[in-house]
Amino acid sequence: MNGNYLEFNVFFDIIGTIAFAISGAILGCKKNMDILGVIVLGLVTALGGGFIRDLVLGITPPNMFQNSTNALISTVFSILVFIFFFSKKNFSNKHLAKIMNSFMVITDTIGLASFTITGMATAISLGYDNKFLLIFVGSITGVGGGMIRDILAGTIPFIFREQIYAGACIMGAAIFIIARHFLSYQISMIICFFSVLIIRLLAVKMNWNLPRISKEE
Repeated sequence: MNGNYLEFNVFFDIIGTIAFAISGAILGCKKNMDILGVIVLGLVTALGGGFIRDLVLGITPPNMFQNSTNALISTVFSILVFIFFFSKKNFSNKHLAKIMNSFMVITDTIGLASFTITGMATAISLGYDNKFLLIFVGSITGVGGGMIRDILAGTIPFIFREQIYAGACIMGAAIFIIARHFLSYQISMIICFFSVLIIRLLAVKMNWNLPRISKEE
């Protein structure tokens, strides 16, 4: 690995942690949870994917227990989200609800893109180069925290109902694997990040969905 690859990995890890913590905290606020519930949702969203990744890769104890930095970052941003929406009081306001939903989609997508990269980067740093493993680890790191968040919040996980969610991770991971054979790791990471970001946001904008069985009216 070359250049400031590890610095890039840390950068995306921090960006993903902040974005997913905000995403989880917003859902907690939407579900009218107290501040503890909001913090817990922020934490599991930000750390859950990395926890699953580390179990798959045999990292024990998982990084979230070896370094508390991301947990502290998640807690701080979850509290800030709670304070912001607590000050607004009126969640029945349609404009505020729209802002919450839009911001949650954006932060969730940023977290998805960032953690897809860090998942693969962690596997590569341990010497793994199997393409299927890299795609799986990148994808599970991206979607894992959101799955735990949604289950705890009592909603169907995004991965099973939202427009091209895990698919964006898989395509971004595949693009990274191809790009790193021709470009530097840093450039490949950036391309992967924007690939996941663009695919996911386009899917939301254009309402692209995988085939599903619709209930008869």
